[in-house]
Amino acid sequence: MNLLHRPLSGPGTLKGRITQVDRAVVAKVVALPPGPWDGGLRWLTNAATKGKLWFAASAAMAVVPGTPRRAAAHGLMALGVASAVTNLVFKTALPRLRPHPGLWPAFRFNHPQPTSSSLPSGHSASAAAFATGVAFSSPALGLAVAPVAAAVAYSRVHTGAHWPSDVALGSAVGVGAAFLTRGWFPAAGPVPPPSSTAAEAPALGSGEGLVVAMNTMGGSFSPEAVQSVKEAFPEADVVEIGPGEDVAQALADAAGRGTTTALGVWGGDGTVGAAAQAAVDAGLPLLVFPGGTLNHFARDIGVDSVESAVNAAARGQAVVSDLGTVDLERGDAGNPEHQSRPMLNTASVGVYPDLVRRRERLQGELGKPLAALIAGLRTFASAQPVLVKIDGVPHKLWTLYIGRGRYYPHDLAPLLRPVMDDGLLDIRMVSADRRLARTRLLFSVFTGTTATSPVTTLRTARTISVESDGAPLSLAIDGEALAGVHAAHFAVEAAALRIYAPAAP
Repeated sequence: MNLLHRPLSGPGTLKGRITQVDRAVVAKVVALPPGPWDGGLRWLTNAATKGKLWFAASAAMAVVPGTPRRAAAHGLMALGVASAVTNLVFKTALPRLRPHPGLWPAFRFNHPQPTSSSLPSGHSASAAAFATGVAFSSPALGLAVAPVAAAVAYSRVHTGAHWPSDVALGSAVGVGAAFLTRGWFPAAGPVPPPSSTAAEAPALGSGEGLVVAMNTMGGSFSPEAVQSVKEAFPEADVVEIGPGEDVAQALADAAGRGTTTALGVWGGDGTVGAAAQAAVDAGLPLLVFPGGTLNHFARDIGVDSVESAVNAAARGQAVVSDLGTVDLERGDAGNPEHQSRPMLNTASVGVYPDLVRRRERLQGELGKPLAALIAGLRTFASAQPVLVKIDGVPHKLWTLYIGRGRYYPHDLAPLLRPVMDDGLLDIRMVSADRRLARTRLLFSVFTGTTATSPVTTLRTARTISVESDGAPLSLAIDGEALAGVHAAHFAVEAAALRIYAPAAP
């Protein structure tokens, strides 16, 4: 008796009807004439085994930063969930024999046939999950991947590995996995366009009245840098701050000269912060040259080169910026030393500095979103929490991040600060108080849901107080680590600083 026409038990049942449809479809597939598509489908089904085809596709997408890389990540997340659910749940709960090899012509049947349960098709689940996940992030890429995914699903019937209903259920599982993970890797929220408030400042022309203090320990200091400043502003007074000198005092002295009408600074963010405080105290506009290693502040005000700084100053083009202030208690717990420091960019307690360092090492090769994900996983896997009081309330935290101004995106690795005078502190805390806090945190980092995780707090404020609730804290301010901190009070001096910078459109 032909295997396709064996009597069915209970033909009126749902199982019987599904079996009838399966055999009818298989009969049509078996009746197809041989052709070059047989070898192609056999190759395709083998290429998709263990997800090799989709890993290769995601690697190709990940080469392009932005949407393609994001689509690859979402596709792989969905594939991972679909594969786990198919193999660990459905194949155990719904055992089913594979189609009999005698149904297929020898030239079409793919040897060896898998020995696991036929229901559902894992290849189809992975293909549908990957294609749907990619489509959620990039409809165009999803449209390109969909025919390949459909061909993989069909190849499982064509080569005798599955019944058609196995493929249908597997595809449904894959699509469901993509929908499940859709909220795990949310699209980044909108970032406001750069905006700034214009400020009055004298056009510097050839540099008369300008004093430029250059930190010789800065990341890009060189004799050529000194020469470029002198060529741009031949009448400016250029002061070099050497090793061992008090940078803050040297800047205050430069700003305090009676003939100084503008203060310039060459150095990293720590040096620029000291210069900002000196400029505010003296009532002077500040000219920032991007002379450090990372130049976060210069980047945020739109000064990305010496030329852009010179052009803005020559035209008298300036903008307003807030300035953060930090009042510290450090040293001997019985008789702490009180200090006051400016804050241009960020401060942090806990593991945040390690996360940033890891992200910056990786982002050149992987792009910022993926680098932030990997950096978060590596950092929090080995982190130890700190005990602090935030505005008098005890907390056990993995990290506390404080930004001067609101940063974007709203996650553990903020990158952009489009508005420099919003009067706010951007506060991001990751709690270690909750049960399974580390596991929850790692899951939120992996799925891109740190902004909504129960262990994460994101808010803004105008002031915040931080105290040690045990051992003294290590506090990083604008990249400089300060040990032995007992307490720190953060505030914002609104619109305190005038800076030469290109005006935002």
